Amino acid sequence: MVVEKVGSEREGEVDRVYRVLKAWILEARLRPGDFLSEVDLARQCETSRTPIREACNLLSKEKWIQRIRHKGYVIPPISIREIVEVYEHRKLLECFCAERAAATATPDEVKVLREIIAVEGRLDLDIAEFLKANHQFHLRLGEIARNQRILDQLVLTLEYVHRLDVLSTQRDNRPVLHREIMQAIEARNVGGANQAMAEHIGASRDRMLRLFGT
Repeated sequence: MVVEKVGSEREGEVDRVYRVLKAWILEARLRPGDFLSEVDLARQCETSRTPIREACNLLSKEKWIQRIRHKGYVIPPISIREIVEVYEHRKLLECFCAERAAATATPDEVKVLREIIAVEGRLDLDIAEFLKANHQFHLRLGEIARNQRILDQLVLTLEYVHRLDVLSTQRDNRPVLHREIMQAIEARNVGGANQAMAEHIGASRDRMLRLFGT
């Protein structure tokens, strides 16, 4: 029983460190190009090097960080190819979700979507508040589509997109709005929802390519 307890505590600490480091990456506290040493991370996370190493191994498998043999880790740079591939994948997932929302969303679900993006109409729009609403809107569309496999993939994709959004707003804080998508969903226009989502994702992709391609 003692061994089981120690093992459980260790797994819990690795999970905590993993979640902390991933949150720092997603919110751009750890930025592309940053070098990470186990000693520094252990000090910042108030833990030992073992859970740091195990958490970093998990993050490395998910391609959030890269291991430098005998030295530490680095946050990899953002590549043009990566942006293009992520947004191509996103388009496949989210156009389907927008279609399903236009066809099957209940009045209450449509109301929730409208409430989420209500922040976009404010003159004093706070960019952090917008990013939170943006993530919630796209995630909620995935839930409305009622396809667990697509939702699982969308959650992973939106994590990457959210990180790009956070990094990009430090250089250009003009938001890409959701008005046309919402109007098509409310009108039960399935084809229009698909087109509006495709245009929205295309505009977001082009913005990222402009910002990170220079």
